[in-house]
Parts: sequence; structure tokens; C-alpha cells
Amino acid sequence: LVETTDVVFAVDSIPAIFGVTRNPFLVYTSNVFAILGLRSLYFVLANIIGKFHLLKYGLSVVLAFVGVKMLLSEVRPIGIGVSLGVVAGVLVGSVLLSLVIPPRKESKADD
Repeated sequence: LVETTDVVFAVDSIPAIFGVTRNPFLVYTSNVFAILGLRSLYFVLANIIGKFHLLKYGLSVVLAFVGVKMLLSEVRPIGIGVSLGVVAGVLVGSVLLSLVIPPRKESKADD
């Protein structure tokens, strides 16, 4: 199951890689390293993901940014440095905010 997840995440990341570069060598090697590295990172992230409750929102912002970047690539290209800065900033920001802001406790309404 973990190996299948590695492949799914690697294939799923191809559009994100094309948002950064069009170089086929980089796309191929990044997917190879993703498949090799995700298995070990999965177990690390599985243990600490509860601490980063805002990370899912940060990832959605990153995916939206990459989608907009790909749509606008012909009209208004965004540089690689800016793209990597936005991605890194959003991810680091969501992790730091997750550590500073405690998770909200869901209250159960009595019916």
C-alpha cells in the first residue's frame, strides 16, 4: 500500500513540477527521487502530521498557486525564484502557524 501511494504521489506531482520547469530531465529525476524518498518520509510525517493542523490549507494554497501559474504561463510567466519562494513561504508559514495557533476543538451539539 505504501509503495502504491509513492507512485500515486509521484505521478500526482508531475503538474506541480511542470509549474516550476519544463525540463524533462528534472521532471523525470524529481519523480524518481519522490518515489524513493516518500516511503521513508511517510512514516516520519505520519507521526507528526497531527501537530500541523493548518498544513492542509497551506497545501491547497500551493496547489492553487501552481494551477494559476500554469494557466498564466503563456500570458505572464512567473519566475522560478518567485515560484519557489511562494511555495516555501506558504509551507513554512502554515507549519509555523500550526505550531503557534492551537487546533480548534470541535464542540458536539446535543440533538
